[in-house]
Amino acid sequence: MGTHYTRDKIERELKRKGWVKQFTTDEPRLSEAVELYKSLGYEVRLEKAVLNEDNEACRTCFLVECDKCKTIYTRRKKSAEV
Repeated sequence: MGTHYTRDKIERELKRKGWVKQFTTDEPRLSEAVELYKSLGYEVRLEKAVLNEDNEACRTCFLVECDKCKTIYTRRKKSAEV
């Protein structure tokens, strides 16, 4: 229960600051996605993945080396050139 509360609190704070949650992954897709988002003019923030123990798909996916997974958040750069 505490983990769920902490994740929700973090996500609310990031959203308040303009960050948009994209998805959770590990390498090599993590580096590929970060590079792509940056090339599109986004700031990228990585947060440690938090397992949603209530979600069967989440539990199954993260059984293998969950510590390597990161959640990608993006937001438009304030001084992005168009």
